Amino acid sequence: MLLCCFSWLAAGVAACGPKVDNSLVKLPEPVESTTVGAGDSFSLTVVGEEDLPTEYQVGSDGTVDLPYVQNIKVAGLEPQEISRRVREALIQGDFLRDPSVVVRVKEYRSKRVSLLGQVQKAGSFPLTPGLTLVQAISLAGGLNAIAHRDRINLSRKTADGTKTVTVSLDAITDGRSPDLLLQAGDRIYVHERVF
Repeated sequence: MLLCCFSWLAAGVAACGPKVDNSLVKLPEPVESTTVGAGDSFSLTVVGEEDLPTEYQVGSDGTVDLPYVQNIKVAGLEPQEISRRVREALIQGDFLRDPSVVVRVKEYRSKRVSLLGQVQKAGSFPLTPGLTLVQAISLAGGLNAIAHRDRINLSRKTADGTKTVTVSLDAITDGRSPDLLLQAGDRIYVHERVF
């Protein structure tokens, strides 16, 4: 009976596997895309025109309705391209002679990351500039009681296909490893602990 208990304990320890060393994780650097899409929100300021609204959201058709110039197609454009397009429309419409237009993206709802497995609230979350693995797990309400903190898979699309690495959350939160920046389309899967 004692031998049976030892063999069961040894099998349980082996199933947990070795600790993950994040220094060995070779994940391609995130590719940052700042183009806007449907649902994204941004601020647009025309310098010297304080009475104009400044908060906008890209419609499902990829356009935004602006004062004076009406609907402008912005989906697929970088913030500086939106600024240039709005500036040109204001000049062509004879509304302003030499406007200075500043655009800052507030939230990318069109760019998302997915969290699955042993988190409190699995799902898809908007990618905010600079979002990291730890912050994304926090958005999902954190890990649940049976989550395996050393077995978190991060999958990223690359030019060569999808690359998946296993990451230790403890190594990041203990300061032994840097947090990982995420990119649009990243999938995070938190495994269950083996008891």
